Amino acid sequence: MPDLLVLGGGALGSAVAAKLSGYKGWRVRVLERDPSYAQASSALSAASIRQQFSSPLNIALSQYGLEYLRGMGAEAQFNERGYLYLTAEPERLRELHTLQARCGADIELLSPDALKQRWPWLATQDLALGAFGRSGEGWFDGCALLMALRRQALAAGAEYLRGEALELLRDTRGCIGGVRTDVGIEQADLYLLACGAWSGRLAATAGLHVPVEAKRRSVYVFRSPEHAPRSPLVIDPSGLWFRPEGDGQFICGGEPLDSRSDLPLDPEANLFEERLWPALAERVPGFESLRLERAWAGYYEMNAFDANGLVGPMRECPNLHLACGFSGHGLQHAPGVGRGLAELICDGSYQSLDLSPLSPDRIAADKPYRELNVI
Repeated sequence: MPDLLVLGGGALGSAVAAKLSGYKGWRVRVLERDPSYAQASSALSAASIRQQFSSPLNIALSQYGLEYLRGMGAEAQFNERGYLYLTAEPERLRELHTLQARCGADIELLSPDALKQRWPWLATQDLALGAFGRSGEGWFDGCALLMALRRQALAAGAEYLRGEALELLRDTRGCIGGVRTDVGIEQADLYLLACGAWSGRLAATAGLHVPVEAKRRSVYVFRSPEHAPRSPLVIDPSGLWFRPEGDGQFICGGEPLDSRSDLPLDPEANLFEERLWPALAERVPGFESLRLERAWAGYYEMNAFDANGLVGPMRECPNLHLACGFSGHGLQHAPGVGRGLAELICDGSYQSLDLSPLSPDRIAADKPYRELNVI
């Protein structure tokens, strides 16, 4: 019986386990250091899904993720309220809209007057264009998606092991011969590196270059007398994003002041006061009198090469596959990546959706598959 050891039991690792367990005789074990998922990126994510990407493959992965979320029903708590990208420079947004429409995404371009008519609370005097996802975009319960994938994996026969992967052990052929964990050595025929923000660090223990770093992202919860009726998830030209959480409450975030890797998971102290609150008040004048309530932080598994996922085998280490580096969009793409990797491992090729543009081979070839719409 062929044996796969998945390193990381978050959404991506669990999605692969859910599709592969028992399929054509495969045995799957999932190594997860924190079964409570208290600090997992899946649990700490703002958990949103969009089709406003700059590559056809990422749009298609979102469309499959959308099918999965809709299939979960009420459990997903999916608010299909859309994304709204705002810009003062319309050319790029128009180009992306052409691509997105060709790929079947339901995106509408709106002039400043149309934006103001639909959302009167929005300041539009400095804007040239907005792109609004009329359907197939919004936000959901990230923990619910993770747990659904995990339950599916367990039901299919996957075994979850508690332990932390500390070192990848390579044999004389250059393959992975085992994984040293805090509870001993685990061995398998095939290994999947799906440790999120820690994937690059773990790969380096075997002398492998996987350019994935832990980048802290802070999320702030605020309350405002301005309820911003029918608000979508808004992406401001300043880098600010915000969305409603109901009853006058919102969450927001943006580019950090400190962009170093591996920072502690404490919300950035000055980001809200110095950058986000001024941008909020400028875009929605009613937010000027908001009240900050709390904050949290999570990690992006940032792929420094091209801000896109790394999926599939590493040429220099044939029995190691990757599912990491999604740079903020891994949760929404987990169902599609799980399906694709299961097909590749069992059938030798992708059957439903060709994920080969995300192959790690592109790093050595210096051929980035760049994603431009990273939030």
